Amino acid sequence: MADSYYQDARKKARREFHACIAAGKYPYLPRLDEFLPPEKLNHGTDLGIVQIPLELVSGTRSGGRTQAFARNFLPLLPVDSEFAQKWEHLCKAQLDEGIRDPITVWEYLNRFYVEEGNKRASVLKYFGAVNIYARVKRILPEQNGAPETVLYNAFLDYWKLSRLYFPEFSKPESYGRLLRLLGQEEPWSEEFQRAFSTAYYHFKSAYESSGDRSVSTGDAMLAYLQIYGFQSLRDSEPAAIRKAIAKAREEIDLQGEDHPVDVKLDPGKEKKTGILGITRYAFKPIQAAFLHDKTPERSSWTRGHELGRQHVEQVFQGELDTTPYFDVLDQDPGAVLEQAIQEGNTLIFTTSPRLLPASLRAAVEHPEVTVFNCSLNASHRYVRTYYARMYEAKFISGAIAGSLSRGEPVGYLCDYPIYGQIAGINAFALGVEMVNPTARVYLEWSSVGGLDAALKRLTDRGIRLISSQDIKSLSCQEHEAYGLAILDGGTAVNLATPVWNWGAYYEALIRRIRDKSLKSEYSGSSKALNYYWGMSAGVVELRCSDRLPDSTRRLADLLTAAVCAGICIPFRGPLYAQGHQRMEDCAQYGMEQIIRMDWLNDNIAGTIPAYQDMDETARATVDIVGVEPAAKEKKS
Repeated sequence: MADSYYQDARKKARREFHACIAAGKYPYLPRLDEFLPPEKLNHGTDLGIVQIPLELVSGTRSGGRTQAFARNFLPLLPVDSEFAQKWEHLCKAQLDEGIRDPITVWEYLNRFYVEEGNKRASVLKYFGAVNIYARVKRILPEQNGAPETVLYNAFLDYWKLSRLYFPEFSKPESYGRLLRLLGQEEPWSEEFQRAFSTAYYHFKSAYESSGDRSVSTGDAMLAYLQIYGFQSLRDSEPAAIRKAIAKAREEIDLQGEDHPVDVKLDPGKEKKTGILGITRYAFKPIQAAFLHDKTPERSSWTRGHELGRQHVEQVFQGELDTTPYFDVLDQDPGAVLEQAIQEGNTLIFTTSPRLLPASLRAAVEHPEVTVFNCSLNASHRYVRTYYARMYEAKFISGAIAGSLSRGEPVGYLCDYPIYGQIAGINAFALGVEMVNPTARVYLEWSSVGGLDAALKRLTDRGIRLISSQDIKSLSCQEHEAYGLAILDGGTAVNLATPVWNWGAYYEALIRRIRDKSLKSEYSGSSKALNYYWGMSAGVVELRCSDRLPDSTRRLADLLTAAVCAGICIPFRGPLYAQGHQRMEDCAQYGMEQIIRMDWLNDNIAGTIPAYQDMDETARATVDIVGVEPAAKEKKS
C-alpha cells in the first residue's frame, strides 16, 4: 500500500517539477544557505518545540536532499531507491499511529527551512496535514527598511501576542487591524488560540472552495471580519461562510489594491436631468435616512448634520423625504440600520466614524441601498465616505495666528488622532510658519484628561492665542474658546472660526445622486470612494471676526481666494517633521499622503497621544479610523 502512495506522490512531484521548468522557476526546494551568509545561519533564537503550519515549510537549510524533492516538497527519486523505502516506512508509520517526532527547522521571514526531518515533512504534506511539530530556530532579518522586513516586523508584533504563524497579510497595518477587530491586544490564552485557529481554517476551506482567490486567505479573512465580525465567523456553517464571501467579493478583491482608495476632491458639474428626470423624481422621491450617534441637544456635531438634513429636505421638497435616527450607538446600530432600510430608505448617511462597521455590513447585505459614512480614508468598497478638507481653513487660521503672535507661542487643541486631524494640525502650523518662521505651536489633546485640563496645560505656559474646537459646544459659555481665539483676562475673544457647511455638502451629494454622477463614479472604479471636498466646493469656510485688524482680514481673504483657485496649496514642500527631518513633498504624490499623515511639523511642540491615555470615546474612534502611531500604542 505504502509504495502506491510513493508512486502517486512522485507523479505529483514530477508534474510540479515540469511546471516549474516551463514557468522558468527553480524546480527544487529552495535552500536557506543560498541567500543567507554563514554568520547569520549560526545565530538564531531557539523558540523551542512548537506547532507550525506545514504550508509555510518551504525549503531546506542546506544542500543535502534538496534535489530529492520537487518544489512542493514531494519526492522525485526513483521508486526502487533507498530514499523511497524510507519514505514508504514513514508513510506506514503515519497511517498506523501518526508521525510524532518533531522536525528541526529554521524560520526566516515567516518561512521554515528544514534542517532535520525532510521526509517527515514530505509525507505529512502528501497526506494533507495542516500542522507539524518542530523545534524552531528564528533568524531575524536586517532592519534595512525593505518592504518584506517591514511586513515581517508587523507580523512579529502580532506573533508575540498570538503565538500563531497565520494568517499572513500583504500589508503591515493589517496585523494591527486584526488585533483590534478581535479585541485581543494582550497575550492570547490557549483557549482563544484554539478558537481562532479553528475559525481560520474553516474560513480558509470555504475561501479556497469559492473558486476566485484574487487575494491571500489572510487578506480575504480580514475583509470578512471587518464586515461580519469574529463571532459571526465562529458561529457560521461552511455554506453560510461561502455565501457571505460571495456577497463581499468586491470588498475582498479590494484588499489586493496597493492604493485602494479613490479620493474625489470636488463635486464636479451637475448634469442636467431634463423634464423627464424632474417628473420622475417628483413622483418618486428619494427616501434618505440620517443616523447619528447622539442627539442635536447633546452634540454640536450632530446638530450640524441635522441642520444639513433640514436644509436638503427644504431644497428638494417633493423629491426627497428624510428621516433622522438619533442615539444610534445607545442601541444596536445594525438593528437601527436594518430598521431604516425596512422603512424604505434607499439612501443612508451615518454621521460618525464609529458607525462605520455597522454601515459596512448593512451595505454588503443590502446592495440596493447606497450608504455613506462621515469619515476619511476608509478603504471599503461598499460604503462611500465623505469628509471636508478642513485643513485648508486651518492653514488660513494658522496664518492669522502667526500674524498676531508677535513672536509668542501659539496653542492648538485637538480631540482625536484620526485621519484628517493630523493634516489640520500641520496645516495650521505651516500657516503660522509662513508669516512667522520663529513661532512655536504647542499641541494638546482634549481626549487626554478633558478639554478644560488640555486648555489649562496651554494657559499655564502663558499661551493666549489658541486654536480650539471648531464647533461651538452647546454648553459653551461666553468666555469659552472655540475656533481661533485669544484669551484675555479669563475671557475668550473669538477671531476666526472654521465652519463645516453640511447643508451644502448634502445638497451637492444628493444632486449628483439624482443625476447618476455618483453611480457612474462607483461603477467606473474598483476602489473605495472617499469624497473629500474643500473650500472650493463651498463645504468649508473660515468666518473671520470684525475684531481682526483690516490687514489681517485682507490676508485671510487673499489666502481664501488662492486656496479656492488651487493657487495656494498648504502642503507644497519642502516639509520638515519634528527633529528637522525632511519629508517628501506631499503635493507631488497626491492626496493620500496628506490624509495618512502620521508626523508633526517641525515647529510643533507636542506628540500624538498614546492610546491608553485617551478617553473611551477617543479610543473607540481611533480603533476604526486612527492614524497608525496612535493604533500602534495600543499593541505596545
